[in-house]
Amino acid sequence: MTILKCCALLFDLDGVLIDSTPAVARVWHSWATAHGFDPKKVVKMAHGRPSRTTIRELLPHADIDQEDREVERMEIEDLAGVAPLPGALRLLDSLPAQRWTIATSCTRPLAEVRLRAAGLPIPKTMVTSSDVRIGKPDPEPYLKAAASLNCSPADCVVVEDVPAGIRAGKAAGSRVVAFLTTMTRSEIQSAGPDFIVPNCEDISARINANGLLQLELLSGSSI
Repeated sequence: MTILKCCALLFDLDGVLIDSTPAVARVWHSWATAHGFDPKKVVKMAHGRPSRTTIRELLPHADIDQEDREVERMEIEDLAGVAPLPGALRLLDSLPAQRWTIATSCTRPLAEVRLRAAGLPIPKTMVTSSDVRIGKPDPEPYLKAAASLNCSPADCVVVEDVPAGIRAGKAAGSRVVAFLTTMTRSEIQSAGPDFIVPNCEDISARINANGLLQLELLSGSSI
């Protein structure tokens, strides 16, 4: 068992708290096909990053705002199979409201729709692609998430599932716990997380006698 003490937990959303992989894959497969790209490559490319980043890289001369709105519309309408990942609701219910938030590459409307579809609480503060100038792997999302809870990033633990998010958390100065819900272990390790566990089932949390959030990583916590 590994014990970590921190001010707060900063979660990614898709692949960490909820399983939206089938819906994400369907939307990006459809978008890629419509634009003549390899769907498999585009689906992998899009995961864990703001949609407009992917669009800009693939269609640099397109109307990025229009394409982004279309992708968002498709994602909001496709909620089939969106569900909480193992242990997510239990872990969130064990955390005081002021000790956790979400930093996601989703837009705010999409993040809220997916959280409701999965039956998970919407945090009082949440950082989305609507709130940042530069998305992951830039540290801005996690710097803003820590600030929203009045915590130093160095005193927070980031929970992620993809390399871009892991690198964002590390660049912000936080410790990073990575999940094996989306990528292979080798892909996760290449991004340099501090710990690797399967999913939320392997994290327990409580407030200790000093008022700090104490996390217990129950299994597979080595890198």
